[in-house]
Amino acid sequence: MPRHCYRGFTLLELLVVIVIIGLLAGYVAPRYFAQEGKSKIQVTRAQINAFEKALDQYRLDTGRYPTTEQGLAALNTAPNDEPKWDGPYLRKAVPADPWDNPYQYRQPGERGEYDLFSLGKDGQAGGDGENADIDNY
Repeated sequence: MPRHCYRGFTLLELLVVIVIIGLLAGYVAPRYFAQEGKSKIQVTRAQINAFEKALDQYRLDTGRYPTTEQGLAALNTAPNDEPKWDGPYLRKAVPADPWDNPYQYRQPGERGEYDLFSLGKDGQAGGDGENADIDNY
């Protein structure tokens, strides 16, 4: 009679492999997510910079920055009371920040002609790290 030889992994070998994969994931995941947070901060700064350029172009055309009430929407849609508007000043509508919170805009600003900022990951003023406000000043 032919003898059948079954080859495969034992339960112990499978458990050892699962533990090794878990250890690697535990080591790599925190580093990945830390980089993701830094990337979102960099994207936010780049978007604020682009909005600043669009706001400056708006000011060149109209002689002033949009009011707080008009907000950043004035960069895409002409305000009813602005005959010198020559936009749109952005190719697309103003997006939310990388944490899906709206950008904050105030004119006149507390620290300059206008304040433009993101409230960070937590969506609240202040904070540290990813929760810190990211602004134009």
